[in-house]
Amino acid sequence: MKKLVLFCSIVFLFTFCTNRTSEETTASEAPTQEELLQQGQVNVQTQGMEFLVADTLYSGWNELIYDNQSAEVHFVLMDFYPEGKTVEDTKKEVLPPFDEGMKKIIDGQMDEAVAAFGKLPEWFFSVQYHGGTGLISPGQTAKSTIFLSPGLYVMECYVKAANGEWHTSHGMIKQIIVRDSSTSKAAPSPNASITISSTEGIQMANPPGLGSQIMEVKFQDQKVYEHFVGHDVNLVRYEDDASLDSLQYWLSWMNPAGLRTPAPEGFTFLGGMNNLGEGGKGYFEAELIPGNYVLISEVPEAEKKGLIAKFQLK
Repeated sequence: MKKLVLFCSIVFLFTFCTNRTSEETTASEAPTQEELLQQGQVNVQTQGMEFLVADTLYSGWNELIYDNQSAEVHFVLMDFYPEGKTVEDTKKEVLPPFDEGMKKIIDGQMDEAVAAFGKLPEWFFSVQYHGGTGLISPGQTAKSTIFLSPGLYVMECYVKAANGEWHTSHGMIKQIIVRDSSTSKAAPSPNASITISSTEGIQMANPPGLGSQIMEVKFQDQKVYEHFVGHDVNLVRYEDDASLDSLQYWLSWMNPAGLRTPAPEGFTFLGGMNNLGEGGKGYFEAELIPGNYVLISEVPEAEKKGLIAKFQLK
């Protein structure tokens, strides 16, 4: 009996130690946040009105994995700032004119809105846009791969809350430093290709299919539209009875209800590629199931500009 007890004890200790060693080894092998950043994996999360993300990134190719755990639609836009300007300058000189202008639009005072936007500082128009994710619905995750040069960036989301106030004014604006050292990440290999321009609109060289899709987006040109930024690409799945007119209206923040919570019914935003300059290239990933889809730019009157492309997967 004593031999049996001794044998069982030895077996228990051996199993316990083996399992513990295995767990410790697995834990020690898990990459740290810094190692993930060096590999070009940037995890971003929103739970309310914030960006939970590292303060410092590496230059080169970076995959933004944006987990939207909030109750509203959001996006990520990476603004590359002119030398000497920081997020504090934005809070002092850029947000107030936009806040004032939006309030005037909601009140139907368009002349006063134009006057408010006229207070934007000259340096604001020197900000460059280096991509980001497209619009992403609550509970969804957007994945976009962009190339970042060293420098100071501001990550922002300017969707609007239910009261018409900008998400930037509620905390969705974060300064990020991109260091000289580069990631080890290479550009992904796409299985679908999209081009966008102000003259030819959105075109698909080879349309996306079902399943996991990596889409390359090429910006043939870029221009500043009446809403102060350029064109982008958003992937949206929509129900049969959803109104694309309501989607286009909502995608223009210059409308009183544009980009304002709640988003129109019948649409699921699946990410995309935010603004890039002429000749820029970025990638985004999505899992596609049978249904109706549209690639659309967040600009006023997207259809008139040719910045919309519908497709269906069965």
